Amino acid sequence: MKIGIIICGRYHNCAGGKCLRAMRNREGAFSVYPKDTPLEVVGFITCGGCPGVNVEYAPAEMIKNGAEAIHLATGMVVGYPPCHRVDYFKKFIEEKYKIPVVIGTHPIPMNYFTTHSNLKTWNTDKWQELIKPVLSAPEMMKAYD
Repeated sequence: MKIGIIICGRYHNCAGGKCLRAMRNREGAFSVYPKDTPLEVVGFITCGGCPGVNVEYAPAEMIKNGAEAIHLATGMVVGYPPCHRVDYFKKFIEEKYKIPVVIGTHPIPMNYFTTHSNLKTWNTDKWQELIKPVLSAPEMMKAYD
């Protein structure tokens, strides 16, 4: 299974360590893939910064490289504030490129989960649905702090 990863522009210096670790261990949003299915990253780029200029074009390059799914990185839902366009990005990419989009990569780190819980950031049905793929057991979330 070949995947592309789009990260939040605020994290443009991110080396992708948590995303790649989660992919290798099938944790967080990567837990949807069977353990015996090889995963390969064929593209890793930022959204281009607000309002997400790369989202319009980056999936095409990833698909040319064989992407069968695109993940919008966990940073898009745990940043301060979370990306309010993430659900639109998912809809846009799926409609324009006819490729599945998964919200998230690695499990939400516990320190982000605690902060956003206290701020009530994700207290809507929309956000609960968006973060579902990257919610994990507390010990797993602590391991990603």
